[in-house]
Amino acid sequence: MEIWGGIECTINRVEENYFDQLKYQGHYTRKDDLKLLADLGIKKIRYPFLWEKHQPDADTEIDWSFTSEQVSRLQEKKVDIIAGLVHHGSGPAYVNLLDESFVTGLAAYAKKVAERFPSINYYTPVNEPLTTARFCGLYGLWHPHKNDGVNFFRILYNECKGTALAMKAIRTVNPQAKLVHTEDIGKTHSTDKLAYQADFENKRRWIGLDLLCGRVTPSHDLYDYLVANGLTPEKLQYFVDNPCPPDILGFNYYITSERFLDENLSIYPKHTHGNNGKEAYADVEAVRSADVISDGPVKLLKAAWERYQLPVAITEAHLHCGREDQLRWLKYIYDAAKVLEADGVDIRGLTVWSLFGAYGWDKLLTTMQRNYESGVFDVRSGTPRATALAKMVKSLAEREHYKHPVLDQDGWWMRADRILYPQSGKPNQIKSLAEPILIIGATGTLGRAFAKICNDRNLNHVALNKSQLNFGNTEDIEAAIQKYKPWAIVNAAGFARIEDAESRKEDCFLGNTIGPVNLAICCRKYGVKLLTFSSDQVFDGRKNKEYTEIDQVNPLNLYGISKARAEKEVLKEYQDALIIRTGEVFSPWANDGFLNGLLSSLKQNKKIEVADDVFLSPTYVTDLINASLDLLIDEESNIWHLANQGAVSWANIAQDIAARARYSSALLIPKSYSELNFSAVRPVYSALTSEKGLFLPTLDNALDRYFLEKR
Repeated sequence: MEIWGGIECTINRVEENYFDQLKYQGHYTRKDDLKLLADLGIKKIRYPFLWEKHQPDADTEIDWSFTSEQVSRLQEKKVDIIAGLVHHGSGPAYVNLLDESFVTGLAAYAKKVAERFPSINYYTPVNEPLTTARFCGLYGLWHPHKNDGVNFFRILYNECKGTALAMKAIRTVNPQAKLVHTEDIGKTHSTDKLAYQADFENKRRWIGLDLLCGRVTPSHDLYDYLVANGLTPEKLQYFVDNPCPPDILGFNYYITSERFLDENLSIYPKHTHGNNGKEAYADVEAVRSADVISDGPVKLLKAAWERYQLPVAITEAHLHCGREDQLRWLKYIYDAAKVLEADGVDIRGLTVWSLFGAYGWDKLLTTMQRNYESGVFDVRSGTPRATALAKMVKSLAEREHYKHPVLDQDGWWMRADRILYPQSGKPNQIKSLAEPILIIGATGTLGRAFAKICNDRNLNHVALNKSQLNFGNTEDIEAAIQKYKPWAIVNAAGFARIEDAESRKEDCFLGNTIGPVNLAICCRKYGVKLLTFSSDQVFDGRKNKEYTEIDQVNPLNLYGISKARAEKEVLKEYQDALIIRTGEVFSPWANDGFLNGLLSSLKQNKKIEVADDVFLSPTYVTDLINASLDLLIDEESNIWHLANQGAVSWANIAQDIAARARYSSALLIPKSYSELNFSAVRPVYSALTSEKGLFLPTLDNALDRYFLEKR
């Protein structure tokens, strides 16, 4: 079994708008992307030659220049190409997915691709036709926005016939060309009452492949149903007379692939409710239900192999989650593939998907909102940054064992707390044998939040307070390392009160400089990863625009001096240390901090003076910790900026908070910085951005979630 790779490359259409993933990822403007991918050791890559991109207008000359360069780079690296022609798309605007124009148009375009690139031997003319037909014809989410069985089957039929004619056209140029047909491998489970509906959906999932393989004859279980929904006997006979069985069956197993149907609607939120015209039921992910045991990839792929007796590949392995669960998911799918291989299944490859991440799938590519989920590389800075997945992929490709401490624990889909229906109330099950993360500063706002989120992400951890570990003493630190054997230490401790630092210099430097430096010395000695935090207060504010990691520090107060000195000394002692600079942190699980104090005062109808000329980047604690943990797992080092996007004044954010909480803004008294008589001199502009990538959502988005969590 080979390790393959794939770029999320969807071009889909919603109304008149086309959404191009490669544009969002910046792939069209970078020359070295494919070298990065080839260096992973992958043997084949699913690469887009998309119809909508290359021939958006009819009867126009195709510009192959960019794609030709990419093909040459891959061929130089001896990476086979699986050419994708339509990826969740409906074709260019001059064809109609509901009629023959899509079919003949795709075949004509496929021949042009083959003529231009005759050395390409693998093709996927239409990616996941059943899924695309559902989104376009059954759910109405994508163009042409239909929502009935007749249009669903019409679209699926045209996609399959387009695939068959495309391969026929390609083989007139390259008789050796092979069809790698991809589809979601799912299954529907149900209560006894809805078994008939689950049975129907489990038969329907094979229709696309059954058509291509010429299996839809009058004896087929759904033959009469298909005819009743517009696929005439003549249409169905076409595939019996002209079968186009795939050379490789590509299946994609997602955490949402298996569904559960339940008529007991009161257990489930309204957005899960639907009906089949006879009765209403909830449709939820099987993994979230306590009433069903999912089949999993081994059982489902084995069933597909036994049904068709054709070579199999896993053509997308991807999960949107924290980095540790991305690693765990890839291992889960890889282990499943190895079980299948050992069991005699002819499995050709496992495709690591979303190599450059993906945009907008949390909204199913239906809006202009494009939230990003990273993949093997993170492209938010404009330059791809290898994540921990890159090392794992390279190890798997080279048939080496990949080890990371987070792999010693279960992914969320295997834990008791995955259950949402009904609410389980069960705590996370954390394996005590896994090497922990050692959290210093257990009782502080940051330390408590780290412990909570580590628990949510099933990252084994030990949190120590000041009485349990004095990080002013290296002997205490070494004793803790020897006792707990952590793979990483998170320093969430320190002296946090900027004003008090001016009169408590010794305490400030002990907490913010001496302690972190001692941790760096001990972490280097024992080979332990170190994550520690710095502040926007290391800057003087004279830049008057967002600060990046390369800007010169020049602190104005003792707190900032202690943090700047720590940055320098920590990296001097341990160059692999990870230092996160952040803005004012706000948390829904604490009573301290500016936002919580502001809400408390507003609730008591107290007037509050707020600076209207001091600008910063407030930082939501959950976003900060999740991104920090991802970077820690990725083994990143040096200084990084993490702050929610958006620079605001104290007065601006106070007004926003008052409005969201429905308190009177008349209680807010805007004043200039000079009128507020701070004992510590502060930079009037300390907003942060990053040259390494904007990892956190917008401040507006963060505040939405902050108030939701507090409620």
